[in-house]
Amino acid sequence: SNFHHYATGGCRYSLVRPVSATMIPGRYLAHQEGLPKLPVPPLRQTCERYLAVLEPLVSEQELEHTRKLMAEFLTPGGAGERLQKGLERRAHKMENWLSDWWLQTAYLDFRMPVVVHSSPGVVLPRLEFSDRQGQIRFAAKLIAGVLDFKTMIDNETLPVEYLGGNSLCMNQYYQVLCSCRVPGPRRDSVVNHARAKRPPTFITVVHNYQFFVLEVYSSDGSLLTVDQIYMQLEKIWNSSLQTNKEPIGILTSQHRNTWAKAYANLIKDKTNKESVQAIQKSIFTVCLDAPVPRVSDEMYRSRAALQMLHGGGSRWNSGNRWFDKTLQFIIGEDGTCGLSYEHAPAEGPPIVSMVDHVVEYTKKTEMVRTPLVPLPMPQKLRFNITPEIKKDIEKAKQNMNIMVHDLDVRVIVFSHFGKNVPKSHKMSPDAFIQVALQLAYFRMYQRCCSTYESASLRMFRLGRTDTIRSASIDSLNFSRTMDDPSKPVAEKVALLEKAVKAHRAYTDMAIRGEAIDRHLLGLRLQAIEDLVSMPKVFMDTSYAVAMHYNLSTSQVPAKTDCVMCFGPVVPDGYGVCYNPMEEHINFAVSAFNSCSETNAARLAQGLEDALLDMRDLVEQMPRAKL
Repeated sequence: SNFHHYATGGCRYSLVRPVSATMIPGRYLAHQEGLPKLPVPPLRQTCERYLAVLEPLVSEQELEHTRKLMAEFLTPGGAGERLQKGLERRAHKMENWLSDWWLQTAYLDFRMPVVVHSSPGVVLPRLEFSDRQGQIRFAAKLIAGVLDFKTMIDNETLPVEYLGGNSLCMNQYYQVLCSCRVPGPRRDSVVNHARAKRPPTFITVVHNYQFFVLEVYSSDGSLLTVDQIYMQLEKIWNSSLQTNKEPIGILTSQHRNTWAKAYANLIKDKTNKESVQAIQKSIFTVCLDAPVPRVSDEMYRSRAALQMLHGGGSRWNSGNRWFDKTLQFIIGEDGTCGLSYEHAPAEGPPIVSMVDHVVEYTKKTEMVRTPLVPLPMPQKLRFNITPEIKKDIEKAKQNMNIMVHDLDVRVIVFSHFGKNVPKSHKMSPDAFIQVALQLAYFRMYQRCCSTYESASLRMFRLGRTDTIRSASIDSLNFSRTMDDPSKPVAEKVALLEKAVKAHRAYTDMAIRGEAIDRHLLGLRLQAIEDLVSMPKVFMDTSYAVAMHYNLSTSQVPAKTDCVMCFGPVVPDGYGVCYNPMEEHINFAVSAFNSCSETNAARLAQGLEDALLDMRDLVEQMPRAKL
C-alpha cells in the first residue's frame, strides 16, 4: 500500500524508474502523447455519488429537496443530458477538457490576494548558519541546485514519475521556471518564457526591497559555478545596503483588481515596465531576507511558515517579494529558508520534487575556488516612484498588515509515529491521517464538515487535481462511536477500518478521473458557455454547503524533512497540509484570527490526540497473522 502515499500528493522517488540519462530528443513529447485523456465520468454515477457525499453534511429535509432537483436534472432529454453531451464533445476535441477551465476558475479569475489565499509556502529544515556569509553561501548553492534541476528539464532527462504502475504527466515541470502571473482587470494571465526563441539566462535577486538581474550563464553557455554565484551575490548585497527603499514588491500582495489598476499605472513608465518584465522573465527569484526577531525553538517552524506565506508584514520582509512570481526561494540570515510559489501553473508535488533535488544538491556541493574571470556587475532594476505609486504602496502595506494579523499558522512535528504505524496495520497512511483529522474536527464541533483533499490527475495528459471528499458517512460513524464508552473496542476498530477503506476507495476513484467535483464544475461551466439557465441543482443550499470547505487539506510527501503550508479557503475554515515521514509527521494548520469559531492550535492539538487515540485503539486488537 505504498501506492496510496503517492496518490494524493504526487509521486516520490521510490516509484521512479531509473531512466538512462542519455538524451533522447523529443522524449518529453513522445511520453506526453502516450498518456490517456481525462475522461468525462458517467452522469448518473456522479449524481448518485454527489447525493452520498451530501448525506453526512446536510439535514434529511435538505437532502430530500436535493434528490428532487437531481431527479429533475436527470430527466431523459433534460438539462443534465444536454450538458453532459456538451462536455463529451469538448473532451473529444481538446487535449484535456478540464485544464483550461480549471486554470481560469481556480486561479486566474480568483480576485483575492494570492498571498495567504492561494500561494503555498514551503519551510525547509533550519540551516546551521547565522550570519550573512552563511546566508549568501547557502543561497549560491541553492541557485546552482535549481539550475542543475533546470538542466534536467531542458534536456528532457527528468525521470518520468509513476503512480501505481502508470506514468504521470510531466507538463507542470515545464511551467514553473521562467514564468510569472500578470494581473488583469477581470482575470489574470500567466506568462511563460521557457519556450521562447531565446529563453532567459538570468534570475532575479531581491535584498532590502531592491531587485537585481543576475546572469547565471557564462558567455559560452555554461552555468556559473557556485563560487562565481557567491561572488555575484556579494556584489548585490554590498550595493543594496540602504534600508529606506520603497517596497515596490508589496504591490503584488493586493486584491487582484486593485493590483491590476496599480500595475497598469506602474508600467506606463518605460523604466518601470522594463524592470517588471525582467522580474517576469527571470528563471526564478531569490529573496535574501532581513533578520527577523528570534523565537523559541518550539515556535520556530510556525514563524518560518509565516515568513514563507507573507513575509511577516511591511516592517519585515513582505516587501522583499514579488508574489506573482511562480517560484521564489526565501533565505533568511538566521538559517530560515524555504520558498513561496504562485499556484496557477503547478501543484505541490513537482515543486517538492524540485526541492528534494535542490536540498540533496546543496548537501553534496562544496564551493570550489574557480579561476577569477571578471564577471559583470549584476544590474539593478530601477523604479520611478510617482506620488500615486507611493500611495498604492502605502495602501498595500496597510492591507498586508491586516492579513498578517489575521493569519494563525501552527507547524507541528508529530514525533510519536509516521507511516510505520498505519502500514503495520495494513492501512493507508494518508487515509489514517485523514480519518484522524475527521475525528479531531468532530470532537471540536460535534459535527463533520465539507472536506477537500487534493488528488492528482497526472495519470492523464495535462491533469491537475480533483477532490477527495474525506468527510464520509463512514468517517462520521467512526467519529460518533469512538468516544462512546458503551461501545466495545472491536466495533470501534471495525468502524475505523471501514472509514479508512472508504477513504482509500474514494482516492482510487479520484486518481482514475472518476470523482465528482471537477465533473460538476464542468457541467456548471458548460451551462454558462451554452448560455442556458443554470440548473437548480447548482443553485441549491446543499450545493453551497458541499462547496464550503471548512477543512482544506493536502498531503505533500517529500524526501526532505519539510512542510508545506497554505491558508484556509473560507473565512471560518482551516488549511491543513502534511508530509508523512516514516517515523514522524510534519503538519501545518492554519486559521484566521478574525473567526472566533476556529483555532489552529486547538485543531493541531486535537489532531495529535486523535492520532494517538487511533493508534491505541488498533493496538488493543490482537494482531492479524502476517
